[in-house]
Amino acid sequence: MTSSTFVSSSGDGYEIQMGRWSRRLAPLLIEFAGVDQGASVLDVGCGTGNLALALLQNPRFGKVCGIDFSQAYIDHAARQSSDPRVEFRVGDACALPFGDASFDHALSMLVLQFIPQADRAIREMRRVLRPGGIMAAATWDARGGLVFQRMFLDTAAMLDPGAVERRARAFSRPLSRPGELAQAWQDAGLQEVVQDMRTIRMDFASFDDFWAPSEGKDGPIAEYVGALNGDMKRRIRDAVRMAYVDGEPDGPRSYAATAWVVRGRVPA
Repeated sequence: MTSSTFVSSSGDGYEIQMGRWSRRLAPLLIEFAGVDQGASVLDVGCGTGNLALALLQNPRFGKVCGIDFSQAYIDHAARQSSDPRVEFRVGDACALPFGDASFDHALSMLVLQFIPQADRAIREMRRVLRPGGIMAAATWDARGGLVFQRMFLDTAAMLDPGAVERRARAFSRPLSRPGELAQAWQDAGLQEVVQDMRTIRMDFASFDDFWAPSEGKDGPIAEYVGALNGDMKRRIRDAVRMAYVDGEPDGPRSYAATAWVVRGRVPA
C-alpha cells in the first residue's frame, strides 16, 4: 500500500495549489502546539517546507528536520533556506528513518489525511519522540471548513456524475472530522490531548487565480480536472466561474479555511 495518495509533481505547483495557504497556517499550528524551544524538531510530511521554515524563525530551536514522500517537494524545500539548522530529506511517514526518541517535538501539517495507514504514521511520530515531547498536527476540516474546495466539488458534482464519488472521498478523508484527531492521539498513548480549530483566509486575486491550481498536476482537484475531456472541463470551469463571481464583477475574493489542530505529550 502506498504511503501517500496525494498527487505531487513540482514544488512550484504545490505552492500555487496549497503552499501559499500552508504558510499562513504554520504559525498558528506552532503557537497551538506550544513548542518554543528544543534541540530538535521533526516536520512530518513537510511538503515544500513552509512549517519547517516557520519553525526556523525561532532561534531557540536547534535542528529542524523535514521529511516528505515527494522528491520534488524536498528539492523545492531545500532551495528555500541556507540555515544550517534545517535538513530536508525524502522519507516515508509510516517508516521514519530515525531511531527511537530522536526528537524533542514532532509536528505534521495537512498530510495525515492523505496517508492510508495514518495510524501507523502517528505511531511512528510518537516512537521518535523523547519522553515529555509534544506531538501536534493539523488537517483541513474538508467537509465544513474548506470553502474553496466545497464550492468547486459541489459545482462539479452537479454536472459530472464522476465528481460525486470524488466529492465523497474528499469530504470523508480520515482525521478530518470532529474528534478524530484527538481519538487518534489518545489511541497512540499521548497525554494532555487537546483538539481545537484554527482558521485562515484564502485570498484570490481573480477567478483565473482561483482556477490556476486546477490546471496543474498537484493535489486531488488537479488530478480530477486533468482526467476530464475538453467539453466537460469547459462546462465545469464555466460553472465554477459563475459560483466565484457570484453576481459581481470578477476580482478579489476571500474564503475561510478551517483546520482541525491537535496536540499531546509523550508520557515522561
